[in-house]
Amino acid sequence: MSINRRQFLRRAGMLTALGLGGTFAFTGIRKKEVAVAAEYGIEKKADLASRWAMVVDMSKFKSEDDYKRVQEACHTLHNVPEEIGNTKEEIKWIWKDDYHHTFGAGQNKYLDKHVMEAPFMVLCNHCENPPCVKACPTQATFKRRDGIVAMDFHRCIGCRFCMAACPFGARSFNFRDPRPFIKEVSTEYPTRTAGVVEKCNFCYERLAKGQKPACVETSKGGLIFGDLDDPNSEVRKIISTKFTIRRKPELGTQPSVYYLVGGDDNA
Repeated sequence: MSINRRQFLRRAGMLTALGLGGTFAFTGIRKKEVAVAAEYGIEKKADLASRWAMVVDMSKFKSEDDYKRVQEACHTLHNVPEEIGNTKEEIKWIWKDDYHHTFGAGQNKYLDKHVMEAPFMVLCNHCENPPCVKACPTQATFKRRDGIVAMDFHRCIGCRFCMAACPFGARSFNFRDPRPFIKEVSTEYPTRTAGVVEKCNFCYERLAKGQKPACVETSKGGLIFGDLDDPNSEVRKIISTKFTIRRKPELGTQPSVYYLVGGDDNA
């Protein structure tokens, strides 16, 4: 994560032009949030990978409970409020959306009606070529060695350049302090303040302990997670032997989230 003198000066100039330089220097590091649940970029235990990836098996999402169970597992663990009083200010790490908003271009008008009308689980795609990382002037969003696109909330200045750069709408901005809206605070992950961007992190704090992401554990086989570079991993076997699709492949971001779309024969 180190940057050279030229990069530092260029980014400092950008912040000054935005009128954010002084704010970042003196208040960007929030003392109340110094204790971070995971050490950024450092993996301690088992479950190391060259590139983490996820397969969403849509044949396993058959009821509202199947979606809700996954969402609640993620949001409860990461202190994401269920309701915040205004839909325009809602925070979401994983949620459901329709086919059109999920995949956009290239829609096949003869596609099965069930597929066209079914909601899809969506989240940060942890792209191989993440435009959000390039857009962030402070390296608050960065790509780890294992492919996870992570957030350092202490570096976030709330400029929202990363949100504008993300073509998947996978980031949320805290327009207000989200903590009063959390029913029960989880001690396993830090809460955030107003003025920062947040998103799915593939549960890197759990991976460091040798655990699977919370959403994967509760999905009952609907979410499969593993090392894309390992030929023996389950995600690699699925992607190699079955037809999967990714969101907006024409953009060249190379998402790490794949969708297995089909009937019950995929179960």
